[in-house]
Amino acid sequence: MSSKRLTVGASVLDEIILTKIDEVTLLNQPGAREAIRKAALAAAPTRDFAGALRRDDGQLTVIAEMKRRSPSKGALAPALDPGITAEAYEAGGAAALSVLTDGPFFGGTVADLQIASESTALPILRKDFTIDLSQVWETRAIGADALLLIVAAIPDDQLLAELHVLATELGLAAVVEAHDGGELDRALAAGARIVGVNCRNLGTFAEDLTTAERLRSQIPADVIAVAESAIRSPDDAQRMAGAGYDAILVGEYLVRSTDPAATLRSLLDQELN
Repeated sequence: MSSKRLTVGASVLDEIILTKIDEVTLLNQPGAREAIRKAALAAAPTRDFAGALRRDDGQLTVIAEMKRRSPSKGALAPALDPGITAEAYEAGGAAALSVLTDGPFFGGTVADLQIASESTALPILRKDFTIDLSQVWETRAIGADALLLIVAAIPDDQLLAELHVLATELGLAAVVEAHDGGELDRALAAGARIVGVNCRNLGTFAEDLTTAERLRSQIPADVIAVAESAIRSPDDAQRMAGAGYDAILVGEYLVRSTDPAATLRSLLDQELN
């Protein structure tokens, strides 16, 4: 699959959102819209994504991600097999999966998520850039158990809340992602029960684990806290456990590994404080 080339002067997120607007236009065509809603209402019950992330024994959990490439790093795992990878992640102790379905920038497909879902009992997060209600219906229709709402990609607070409400009504968990204090406030105001703190700036793709450490105290105790991005070692996982996170989302470190199950087990040998 060909990769999307970024325009000089535009942020990565800006470019991605432009492609999503085109995708949403197609989803909102009358025939497509009705077919998607019919499929969503007929879909099998969702798996408990939120319940998988917070363990009674206090152990850190891992959302193991599948992605073939990224705009900042280029090719990561171009030959990734979603079925085999899902089985390896489950064998390694992952609590849940995250599957990139964006094609132009990350090389993902809806089929990747569906194959992964058929290959494992783990709940699955659809990792994409949701900016319209039609995408929530589509996420339910394709068999995902959760979706991602990136606060930076949804500047309208009312729309953010509406996306969260619809996801909940359709039985989907929503990981509401922030990367600074203002975005975190907006996530919580929208009703987030799972907050992801992204240590990668989606405008520049720069990474900083201290972002997660700094913001953890602002997440209420009854909200599931997930640290995302820049976690590439057991020491990084320990940092996030020490900061009080319930779960970490790990992608690049796992897809580059020759033994993802063993790599996962090394990350899971951490305890929450």
